[in-house]
Amino acid sequence: MSRPEHTAPAEVFYNDTEAKKYTASTRMMEIQETLTKRALELLALPQDGSPKLLLDIGCGSGLSGQTISEEGHHWIGMDISPSMLEVAQEIEAEGDLLLADMGQGVPMRPAMFDGAISISAVQWLCNADSTAHNPRLRLKQFFSTLYRSLARGARAILQIYPESMQQAEMITMAAMRAGFSGGLVVDYPNSARAKKHYLCLMAGAATTAALPAAKGLDGSDDEDDPESVQFAERARGKRRKGADGGAVAGATKRHPDGKGRNWVLKKKDKRRKQGYMDVPEDTKYTARKRKSKHLS
Repeated sequence: MSRPEHTAPAEVFYNDTEAKKYTASTRMMEIQETLTKRALELLALPQDGSPKLLLDIGCGSGLSGQTISEEGHHWIGMDISPSMLEVAQEIEAEGDLLLADMGQGVPMRPAMFDGAISISAVQWLCNADSTAHNPRLRLKQFFSTLYRSLARGARAILQIYPESMQQAEMITMAAMRAGFSGGLVVDYPNSARAKKHYLCLMAGAATTAALPAAKGLDGSDDEDDPESVQFAERARGKRRKGADGGAVAGATKRHPDGKGRNWVLKKKDKRRKQGYMDVPEDTKYTARKRKSKHLS
């Protein structure tokens, strides 16, 4: 089961058909509600009775925004898919909607938001959809502008599906370089099915501020989690295939016939930009055809 971000760019993958199917799925509604409620819990908004203004990054069709509204807060959602935003308008999502690419930055005025959440979106920035896309630069632009848009002391909770620990580290370090403090909170870290990664960021807070407690540190599994099955399917698919659809990382694989040195170098450079640390160095032997050995 391939990851969506390796299938097509987000604005292409989430077309009219996929957007309507996504929003009509009861299962996806349950998943979005569960993840959004956990993100709001980690956001730890002041309990003073006043509604807060939140930014929903990668808001899609507004499923996560519905949960924000039910909690009594206002929100502005941004997404790169016109089709998803059209569905959000059709279901009369209560938040304001903005068509925008988070890789080009958060186009909001400084200190505008009391907090920000994102559900299953930020990992898309690690995928180079074109030669003009540099994941590290896109992450830098995203986090620097997100930091600027948050009120000092506010938090951003970004639920992500990192493809590898190297990718998770690349995302986290980009946030730290932008000025955030915080780090990853991993719920149910010992479960292959229920594990969830939340990047908990604090804008302008003391670097000594403690991270929120993760769930499932005692080894328990969240059996009621509606996304457990989906996560297990992703894990099995990843073991069968690597991130680029080829063999699992570490296995040797010859390049396809007709694709020579330039193709191999381009492929290796793309994987480096995606955060992979185990890409071999380029040498004069790269992509050179090996002579067959004949036993006498």
